[in-house]
Amino acid sequence: MKYTYLLIDFFTIIVPFIFSFHPKIRFDKKWKFFFPAVVLVAIIFIIWDDIFTSMGVWQFNNDYLLDIYLFNLPIEEILFFICIPYSCVFTYYCLDKFYNLKWNSRLEAIFCLIFSLILIVIGIIFINQIYTSVTMFTTAIVCLSLKFLVKVEWFGKAIFVYVILLIPFIIVNGILTGSWIEAPIVSYNPSENMGIRLLTIPVEDIFYGFEMILLNIYFMHLFEKKWGSKEEKLIVAK
Repeated sequence: MKYTYLLIDFFTIIVPFIFSFHPKIRFDKKWKFFFPAVVLVAIIFIIWDDIFTSMGVWQFNNDYLLDIYLFNLPIEEILFFICIPYSCVFTYYCLDKFYNLKWNSRLEAIFCLIFSLILIVIGIIFINQIYTSVTMFTTAIVCLSLKFLVKVEWFGKAIFVYVILLIPFIIVNGILTGSWIEAPIVSYNPSENMGIRLLTIPVEDIFYGFEMILLNIYFMHLFEKKWGSKEEKLIVAK
């Protein structure tokens, strides 16, 4: 049981890692852009995670952990912010490489506005539930900033890929929150969220994950534009 969370991290990343070297994929060539991005985003979410843990918004079950901690967080939780983005960005990269996922720019803008407005309204309604309000507000800010300030061309692609990723998301987060095991690895304070669950998963986790993946994709593309070859910069621009 002590290795449960560590094994979740391992099995989340192992297949994408192996296939990163496939000659038709070669995601390993993007590591010089991905890893600085994932470390940067991980720092942001680790700080968020650490604060919420200290506030009692969620807590971890030591029965499933190695008892190695950094601040208030188990080492497995730190690895989560590397392993999950790796598998998600890898999936995004592969689907984008082999399929035309581009959305109509106007459709992207309309979706982003409506989606962000819904998130803001939910955040206001549940302003006293800190996990709900912070997650909804920050996700809305990230979406609006990427689409209308930074003006990324891949927002619709990310939405499409994330919808597909919800299948493994339900499996991984389901285990973490207590589905199919005796007790949850991560327990949530019900007074700090809406109380709406997908299986055992607080619905806020869906938006939390979406925000995290958007930021990883953004910074990977940003670093590729800054540090990549002319050919790589042209691919990102498309």
